[in-house]
Amino acid sequence: MAVKETGVSYYGISYPEHARRDFQEMIDHNCNAVILALTEFDIDFWFPNIIEITKVAKEMGLKVYLDTWGIGKWFGGEPTSLFLTNNPGNRQVSALTGEALPNACFNTPAFRDYFYRICEKLAEEVPADGFFWDEPHYALPKGIASITGGVADDWACRCPICQKKFEQQYGYQMPRLLTPEVVQFRENEALEILRVASEKIKAIRPDSKITCCVHATQNTYYVTERRGYDNWDKVAKTEAFDVFSTTIINYNLPHSFFENITKRTVDIAKKHGKENQRWIMGYFNEPENLDRVKEICHLYDDMGVESIFAWTYRGGHGTVLAAPHALELWDKIGEAYGEVLAPECKLKK
Repeated sequence: MAVKETGVSYYGISYPEHARRDFQEMIDHNCNAVILALTEFDIDFWFPNIIEITKVAKEMGLKVYLDTWGIGKWFGGEPTSLFLTNNPGNRQVSALTGEALPNACFNTPAFRDYFYRICEKLAEEVPADGFFWDEPHYALPKGIASITGGVADDWACRCPICQKKFEQQYGYQMPRLLTPEVVQFRENEALEILRVASEKIKAIRPDSKITCCVHATQNTYYVTERRGYDNWDKVAKTEAFDVFSTTIINYNLPHSFFENITKRTVDIAKKHGKENQRWIMGYFNEPENLDRVKEICHLYDDMGVESIFAWTYRGGHGTVLAAPHALELWDKIGEAYGEVLAPECKLKK
C-alpha cells in the first residue's frame, strides 16, 4: 500500500469539546489527518478556539493542516471575504471590460500584507502540522465563468497595480490579450505570493508541511491558462512547497480522466521530489453506486498516491452542498480509507 495519509476537511465548529467528538468519528472512519478550513471570520473572531481545536486534534493523533479557506476569494471556497468588504479598491479587474471582480488582487500591497499577517499569526500561535493552499486562482470574468461555453477571450487581472508591475518587468504596457508574456507574468506572480507566504511560515515553524492544491485540469476541463496555476511543473518545482496536490474530480467524468489526472499528479510530484495528494468528492455529487468511491481510492493506491483527502466531513450533511445521501457517502469513504491506508498509519479507534 502506498497510502500513508487519509483525511477530510472540517469547518463550522468552534468549540473544542464538540470537535473532539467529531475527530473521534473521523478516526472511526479511518482518517489520520484533518484539514481545518478557516474563514477570515474564523481567524478574526474564533482565533482562541482555533488554537484549542488544533491541540485537541493533535492529542488524538491526527495530523492537522490549516486551510486559508476562501480568503480574498482568491482561494477556493464558499465563505465571504472580510478583506473584500473592507477593501473594495483592491479587486481583480477584467482585462477586456475593466470591470472590478469579486476577488482580491494578490498583487496589491494591501492584500499581500493582510495575507502574510494571517499566515504569520497562524504559524506563531496554532500548533498545526502544516498549511494547505486551497485551489488558488485568478478570477474568471463572466464571459468564461462556465467550462461548458462562453467567450474565452477575457481574463484577470489587469488592475493598475498589475499593469504597473508588468510594465516594469517587460518594458511596455500590459496587453489586453493573453499573450505568452502575460501568461508568464500571471504564473510568476501567482506563485510568488504563495512562495513568500510559505517561507514566512517555515521561518517561524520550520517543520510545517506546505501543500499546494491546484485544479485538476486536462486543458479542456477548465479554460487553459486562465487560472494562473495550470503550469503544474512550475508549481511542483517551487522549493517552498512539500506536497503537490490536485483537486476533486466529479464522479460523472470518465474513469480515464481519473487515471490521467492521477498519473500526471504522481509523476510530476516525483519529478520534483515532492509528496503527492489526490482528492475524493465527498459532498454535493455522489456516484450512482457508492462503491465507486472504493474503486477510486484503490485506483489512487495502485497508482502510488500517498495522501487522500475528501471534501468534506459527513458528506456536507446539513448544508446546501450536501451529497444526496451524505452520511452514507461519508461511511463509504471511511470504508474505502480502511482498505487502502497502510496498517502502520492507522490510528487506534
